[in-house]
Amino acid sequence: MNRSNAEILREYQPALEGSNVGGVTYDGRRIWFAAGEKLCALDPESGQVLRTIDVPARAGTAFDGTHIFQIADDRIQKIDMASGRVLSVLATPPGGGSSGLAWAEGSLWLGRYTERKIYQLDPETGAVLRTIESNRFVTGVTWVDGELWHGTWEGDESEIRHIDSQTGEVIEALAMPQGVGVSGLESDGGDRFFCGGGMSGKVRVVRRPRRGAAVSGGQSSDGASRE
Repeated sequence: MNRSNAEILREYQPALEGSNVGGVTYDGRRIWFAAGEKLCALDPESGQVLRTIDVPARAGTAFDGTHIFQIADDRIQKIDMASGRVLSVLATPPGGGSSGLAWAEGSLWLGRYTERKIYQLDPETGAVLRTIESNRFVTGVTWVDGELWHGTWEGDESEIRHIDSQTGEVIEALAMPQGVGVSGLESDGGDRFFCGGGMSGKVRVVRRPRRGAAVSGGQSSDGASRE
């Protein structure tokens, strides 16, 4: 496993102090983050919140190119971005503890925190299509260039991990500074990760390691891989 320290490029403080930032996604222009009882759209240039949608938003967030999917306790809500209206609801797999959410290859990818698992879900029925085991608690989830990455957060230690999508084996890990956690995780499709910072109320930008060719984790991204 290749392990290095995460390079934090920028920090935003869009939420009020003490507010929780959970899931994070990116629509190509704005960073969306879950903030308890609302979804917020953040301008990555100015750092200003441009819009909010009043929906329960306490964990993972995903964007499929048209709609936002948001975890709300034991369900996933599909949200119309224009109106903010909830279009449909999926039940999450039994067990609770849903954390991260991503979209890739026509599927939702659901992180389960203490189960240390990532589920591939049918976005129409919620049926589990595949289960990937991790050896750490799973927070945010994202796909980029065929690579599956997820956040971990245990105590004061947190990492962003690239894992093999078939075996769950850790390929590389980016260690966050002590006491800096990763809740939500999203790629911009390039060399940046957007990370939710939990109760810090922050959204952080972390550099994705450069490489000459993408390391394949067994899954190709469709360019709308979002968490």
